[in-house]
Amino acid sequence: MKSATPKVLHAVAGRSLLAHALAAAKALAPERLIVVIGDQAEVGAAAKAFEKDVAVAVQAPPRGTGDAVAKALPALDGFNGPVLVLYADTPLIESQTLSRLADAARGRIGAVLGFRPKEPGAYGRLILDEPDAIARIVEARDATREELVVGLCNSGVMAASAAFLRESLPKLRPDNAKKEYYLTDIVAMAKAAGEAFAVIEAAEREVMGVNSRAELNEAEAIFQARRRIRAMDEGATLIDPDTVYFSFDTALGRDVVVEPFVVFGPGVEVADGATIKGFSHLEGCKIGRGAVVGPFARLRPGTELMAGSRVGNFVEVKKATIGEGAKVNHLTYIGDAEIGARANIGAGTITCNYDGYEKHRTEIGEDAFIGSNTALVAPVKVGRGAYVGSGSVITKPVVDDALAVARGRQSEIKGWALRFRKSHGPTGHD
Repeated sequence: MKSATPKVLHAVAGRSLLAHALAAAKALAPERLIVVIGDQAEVGAAAKAFEKDVAVAVQAPPRGTGDAVAKALPALDGFNGPVLVLYADTPLIESQTLSRLADAARGRIGAVLGFRPKEPGAYGRLILDEPDAIARIVEARDATREELVVGLCNSGVMAASAAFLRESLPKLRPDNAKKEYYLTDIVAMAKAAGEAFAVIEAAEREVMGVNSRAELNEAEAIFQARRRIRAMDEGATLIDPDTVYFSFDTALGRDVVVEPFVVFGPGVEVADGATIKGFSHLEGCKIGRGAVVGPFARLRPGTELMAGSRVGNFVEVKKATIGEGAKVNHLTYIGDAEIGARANIGAGTITCNYDGYEKHRTEIGEDAFIGSNTALVAPVKVGRGAYVGSGSVITKPVVDDALAVARGRQSEIKGWALRFRKSHGPTGHD
């Protein structure tokens, strides 16, 4: 990856590769979750941040997949069910596939997830002796010409009984081109003992690993394509799907309309009937039923738009509630604020929420009207039904139904402009 960030902490759709794999596993409600890491403590911390009860085992130095799983065995003490082995750089695997794998493993000593790539290349091959039973797994660099012709490849994902892992892993030997302990060798051990691993298949895209920035981009594209189809299948309209980008947890209701070039960051919920207009960016916010956002709007974490509210072009909202039917239509910043129902916020209005040290809140009551180009210096409150004149700087509370105007009086000097031009010559320049 050529990065200071560990590979598995790079993100697809706003979630790390590691978290994608953990989420797929967690969907099966497993009795235990174990993450095997190298010497990068931040990976273990990320796993704990995702799921505080995850066990973390350390494999240092790295000596192959078999050795990695062996390091997890102490965390499996007392457990005798099927153990699924996933890879943290495989973010697109789906929980339904893992469920099929676990079911297949329960019927035998274990099961392997295979796939049929267009170009088998360096993938290990699954050599079968029955339609659904594996004789052995051969790494490409150790395979014969005949074995390299086989199109069914090993994804690396497998399931095996905990008891068999305890028995077989200590017997692994690094007798291969890489001088590593291959987890795949336990399949041949099972065969020698009269047992057989089952095989199930998945699509190539689902089991793709990420080992470069280009592959990270490819994984992102696959995720987005999946998510766009799902959004439309669930009742949302995407005007130009290929220009809309979702996060892993974006939730859209029915009859939501999303215009082109919208980006959903993590933590966005959009209720039925809302419209997200083009070139808007949303993150960590809730959009109420029938609300309208954009175009060119930015909604930051902590924002909540109530039903029927509107946030228009070149408006930024952060950690604020926009009440039912309220309007913030143009060129405005609303931060750390509560806007009452049906209030109207004029163009160019800003809440001055930061004093250089702390953030402060602004409260605007229901049915209030804030004139254009107003600065509301927090902490401050504008009452229900109050009016604030355009161009005002409001530093004190405004009571219900009052008019507040805080600006210098306009004055006029007749003939001043004409005299000024004459004094500077016909062009108006020195």
